[in-house]
This record gives sequence, structure tokens and C-alpha cells, in this order.
Amino acid sequence: MGLFDAIRGQFIDVIQWEDQTTDTIVWKFQRRKNAIKNGAQLIVRESQKAVFLHEGLLGDVFGPGRHELSTSNIPVLTSLSNWKYAFGSPFQCDVFFVSTRQFVDQKWGTRNPIMLRDAEFGPVRLRAFGSYCFQVVDPGTFVKQISATNAAFDTESIVGQFRNMLAARFADALGELKIPALDLAANYNEMGDSLTAQLQPEFDEYGIKLTKFLIENISLPEAVEKALDTRSSMGVLGNLNTYTQYKTANAIGDMANNPGTGGNMVGMFAGMNMGQAMGGTIQQGAQAPQQPGAVPPPMPAPVQWYAAVNGQQMGPYDQNTFAQAIQAGQITRDMPVWKQGMAAWTPASQVPELAGYFAAPPPMPPPMPPPVQ
Repeated sequence: MGLFDAIRGQFIDVIQWEDQTTDTIVWKFQRRKNAIKNGAQLIVRESQKAVFLHEGLLGDVFGPGRHELSTSNIPVLTSLSNWKYAFGSPFQCDVFFVSTRQFVDQKWGTRNPIMLRDAEFGPVRLRAFGSYCFQVVDPGTFVKQISATNAAFDTESIVGQFRNMLAARFADALGELKIPALDLAANYNEMGDSLTAQLQPEFDEYGIKLTKFLIENISLPEAVEKALDTRSSMGVLGNLNTYTQYKTANAIGDMANNPGTGGNMVGMFAGMNMGQAMGGTIQQGAQAPQQPGAVPPPMPAPVQWYAAVNGQQMGPYDQNTFAQAIQAGQITRDMPVWKQGMAAWTPASQVPELAGYFAAPPPMPPPMPPPVQ
């Protein structure tokens, strides 16, 4: 190879970028001190653009396709360089390839809870997270404002700034919308679309388009969520007093059928009794009419029954709960019972108020006479 061929071999004939990554935004073509000769081929693939910089100044930007580099098709660079020989000799400049495809599934979220005043719950703290997509639409601006002379620039280098910006603007928008906390889930799409339009001017400064902004979840603190679950459970149960009576009657029957569990069930029955009393109090409070200035007479004391189950005293239970347990066979006629005013524990069938529940079954019908022969 002659001297001319050696010199010519130092010049770059083809400039291109075969992107094998999924997160690279800008890649600088490596010249390695080689020059670009007049007539070199520039290949720009779909979802790419090539940006030329000469001595730090932005030159020409090329879209997808094959381009021959000459004074006729890079006028900006020619004007900036003012080459004496009009590309008759090699020229040197920086070539940056910029990916213009969409970068999807970029995550955002609030680092700290957002303090808000909710119409139903009062002051609340909310956390939120989601994802977004972006696309470089002005490669020249992006190179000048963000990537500069970096040889490689990926999404990790910029998403931190975007994440902080999105979280801050989201918190401001959430406070201004004043949507009740329980209605936020029904407005995720509307809020996302609105924020996409509101945030776009800030992304324009970087030469980027925010193509999608998604809200995946807005959550209350764990303690508040548990309280809401309890409130929902009470709504499903309906009448709390009836539910407590039902559970109490079932528990009495279980103890009668399992003598060895009597001692372990005392604590559970105590809890049921408390629930029963609370349920009755809540129900009475809800039904009592509120008349300003009127003082109602004292309520008559309800009858409180006790039962001896396997040697353990259980109770007190109101009349309805006791009657249901007798009818279900959970309290037998020989089981000792007691209430205020009785001198001693008495078998249930011998107590006048309860005897009716243990009525003797009717006698057997007489046998049928033999058929007449």
C-alpha cells in the first residue's frame, strides 16, 4: 500500500450507529483522531438522528436515510467552518447520534407522603407512584442542554431529574384538584392526561416530549387503610347486635359439646359479652329520638341470665340470646341456670320463665286397631 493509500485509509468513509441497547439516548461517533473526508457516507436509521457539532457549535441535523457529506448538503456546518478548500481536504467535527424512539416504563413516585386536607377524613397523608414515557423530538436542543459532549448518555442519567419534577408537579396538582381520597381511583386517567399537558412546557426546554403519564396507585397510610377495612366489615355485617347474639349462641353450643375447652373459652365469651353490650348500646343510641329539653325516664334493667356449662359460669346473656340457645338445643333442660332474684341455681326446665321452652312432646298415638277380617 502506497503513502497515498495509507493517508486515505485514515479518513472515515461511513458514519453510522448500530444501537444494541434499550436505554441509550445519545452516542458519540468515535473518530479516534481520524478525519471525515468529503463525500463520506452518513447512515441514519429509523428512530435516529445525527447531530454535527464543530468546535462546540451546533451544526446540521440529519434524519433517517443515507446522506453524502458535501458542501451541498451540510450548509450550516460549511458556514460555521468556512473551510478554505470547501471540503477538498478532510474535516474534523463531532457527530452525535440521538435515539428518537419512545423510552417507556420509566418509574416515578413520591419520596415522602403528600399532606392534604380531605373533606371526609380531614388531614391525610397520601403516597403515589406510576410510570411515564418520553421521546426526544429536538435532538439539537437535547445535545446542547443535556448530554453536551458525553460520549454516551443513557436514561439513567436523566430520569432522576424527570422523576423529581413529576413528583413535585403531581403533588401540586393533587392539592389543587381537591378530589376526595375515596374518589381518587376513579380519576386516575383524567389526572394523568391533564398532567401530561401541564408538564409538556417544562419538557420542551430539554427537547423532549412527554408522551404518557400514568398514575398506578394513590394510597393512604396503613393504619388508615386498616380502619377503612374495619368500617367496611361493619357495613357488611349489618345489625351488630343480632350478629353478636348469633356468635354467642354458637359458642355456648360448642362448649357444651366439647367439655375440655370450657376453660379456654372464658376469655372469648367475655369478649362476646362486651361486643353484645356495645352492640346494644349502639343500637339503642341510634334508635332513641333526640328531643331537646325532654328527659326520658330510665330504661328498665334487662333480664340477665347465667348458665353453668361444664362447671364454668357463663353470662350474662339477654332473654333473646338465651331463648335461641335453648331452642337450638345448646342449653339443655337439666343445665343449671340463674338470674337476679333467684335463690339458687336451678335446672333450666324448672324455671317458670324458661319452662315453656322445654314443653314435653305430645304422647305417642294409640296403636292402629287390627283390620276387620
